Amino acid sequence: MQSVEASARTVEEAIAKALRQLGLDRSQVDVEILSHGRPRILGFGGEPARVIVRPLVTTAPTADVAGPPAAAAAPAPTTDRQEEAVRTAVAIVRDLLRLLDIQATVTSRPPVTPGDGVGLTAAVIDVEGEDLGLLIGRRGETLAAFQYLVNLLLARRSGTRVVVGVDVGGYRRRREEWLRNLALRMAERVRSTGQSITLEPMPPSERRIVHLALANHPDVLTVSIGEGESRKVAITPRR
Repeated sequence: MQSVEASARTVEEAIAKALRQLGLDRSQVDVEILSHGRPRILGFGGEPARVIVRPLVTTAPTADVAGPPAAAAAPAPTTDRQEEAVRTAVAIVRDLLRLLDIQATVTSRPPVTPGDGVGLTAAVIDVEGEDLGLLIGRRGETLAAFQYLVNLLLARRSGTRVVVGVDVGGYRRRREEWLRNLALRMAERVRSTGQSITLEPMPPSERRIVHLALANHPDVLTVSIGEGESRKVAITPRR
């Protein structure tokens, strides 16, 4: 699915217009503001707000993305095939841990929260044990790479487009809670000062958590700005 550029009187109206064209909701896209627009004065001048809306589910894979989809010709998974793919993913994780000589318990569960990838992933593979820090890495970078590898192997073995998330020692749950609290604190600062705040660069999955945490906030709007690994979330006052 391609990204959509849309224009309207306000940023919010432009986003809504693009979402209608894509048939997606706010939790499934990344938004970049091209222009906040300018109001017309006495019927003259002015320009519309312009945005680009990109579907998250088709974003080109990076080390943080849940994993690459299978070939375009792969069939959409049925419930039985999806369950089989999840079992395959659990087996893949166990095999990789065995190769790494890591002792851990591996289970699967349905995704529930944005941090789990709800709406994007079929299941979360939980890895629990002792001394798992090396599998998480600095700010979850090793875990992101491990998750990518799991999905790469899953796509090849199952021949489906099933994607899974991987959590180690509850790291993603803790990180999600921290990001949600950060988003709410920064939103309050934006509301009280009227000034926009830009957060540090984040991978797509973490930007999505921030976007969803503030999606229904009455006073602020979130958008993604920047390119590649420098992409970050800006929290701005609603205009």
